Amino acid sequence: MSVHDRLEAFAAALPPRRGLIGLDLGTRTIGIAVSDPLRRVASPLDIVRRQRFGLDAARVLEIAAARDLGGIVLGLPRNMDGSEGPRCQSTRAFARNLSGLTQLPIGFWDERLSTVAAERALLEADTSRKRRAEVIDRVAAGIILQGMLDRLTYLEGAQPRE
Repeated sequence: MSVHDRLEAFAAALPPRRGLIGLDLGTRTIGIAVSDPLRRVASPLDIVRRQRFGLDAARVLEIAAARDLGGIVLGLPRNMDGSEGPRCQSTRAFARNLSGLTQLPIGFWDERLSTVAAERALLEADTSRKRRAEVIDRVAAGIILQGMLDRLTYLEGAQPRE
C-alpha cells in the first residue's frame, strides 16, 4: 500500500523532480494545491465540490496525471491535543481508498490551524467575505502542501551527501 504515516517513508517513495498535489478534505469541498517539480512552492489551484468518493478521487487523480505529479499530501485534521477524531478517520479512509486507485505515494501533513492561517492570510490581503468563502479551501490546501514541501526540503538538507 502506498499510504505512508511516516514522513521519511513518504519522502523515500517520491520520484525525483515531480511535483506534489495537496488536499484539504472538507465535508463539502476538497481544496487542491500543487507544487512545482522541484517541490519548493505550493500554489492553490482549485476546489472540488464533494459528491461521492469515486467522482472526487477521479478528479484528484485527473489533476495529478495532467500535471505529471509524483505524490499526494492529505491534510490530517488532528485535534488540538494531537489526538485523532472522526475527521482523521475519514481522511485516513479516503487515503486508503485512493491508494487502491493509484500508485502515487500518499502522505499526511498535520493540518491543525491551516484553515485559521488561510483565513488570516486572506484577511490581511483584504479579501472580501464572499471571495474568502470561495477560496479558503484551496488556500488551506496550499498551506498544508507548503508545510510538507518545507519539511521535505529540510529532510533533504539533513541527509548526508555522497
